[in-house]
Amino acid sequence: MQTSLHWQQPIANRAMLEEKIWNNVESADLLVLPEMFTTGFSMETSAAEPSHIHTLKWMQQMAKQGNMAVAGSVMTAHDKGFVNRLYWVQPDEKVLTYDKRHLFRMANEHEHYQAGSEKLLISWRGFTFCPMICYDLRFPVWSRNIDLQYDVLLYVANWPMTRVSAWSTLLRARAIENLSYCIGVNRTGSDGNDIAYNGRSACYDFKGDVLLEFEDEDAIRMVEIDKTNLDAFREKFPAHLDQDCFTLHS
Repeated sequence: MQTSLHWQQPIANRAMLEEKIWNNVESADLLVLPEMFTTGFSMETSAAEPSHIHTLKWMQQMAKQGNMAVAGSVMTAHDKGFVNRLYWVQPDEKVLTYDKRHLFRMANEHEHYQAGSEKLLISWRGFTFCPMICYDLRFPVWSRNIDLQYDVLLYVANWPMTRVSAWSTLLRARAIENLSYCIGVNRTGSDGNDIAYNGRSACYDFKGDVLLEFEDEDAIRMVEIDKTNLDAFREKFPAHLDQDCFTLHS
């Protein structure tokens, strides 16, 4: 789902998103929402929610009613501070989380949120997903698909219009270098800081070919990915066997 967002209004955003979901999503395995989909990309942590209420319960309801996984990031409060946390919620109410590792210092995100330290791999309906958040896209070492651990690299974002060419270029590069599908879901509209967003959400296949690409409209679109085609390409072109070995330290 590529959409504009109400600035720092979780209740309004949940209502708006719910209406769009039920009017546009009939059958899906996964619904992806943008980064900080209840507030926009805000440093006002007073709007943060405890991790166990409101938005998480709403995501569980959406997942159960749609028989699909729902993913997106939310400004979240916990006992040690605040994180930009991606929730992956399944229809059986199972919840998995990933905290954004690379905090966008140009907006002082690192002064308001704590960085995550663990990648997340999720097995879901025949694929393994690796979800990440926005600025993480600029750091290929963090997303490196060591030994083909995942099939789909997923980014949720509030990526501004002024740098959207980098967004598209890096999504395609991550797909090619990791021999995986790469999906990026961005927002539209303007936020409370007068930063403009023009979407360009997309899905690239393992060769870097476009399977789906938005313009700047608010829309929900469906894309189908194929595990058989992915496995066949990896067997035919096993570039992962020549990867450089490395150890990642915090």
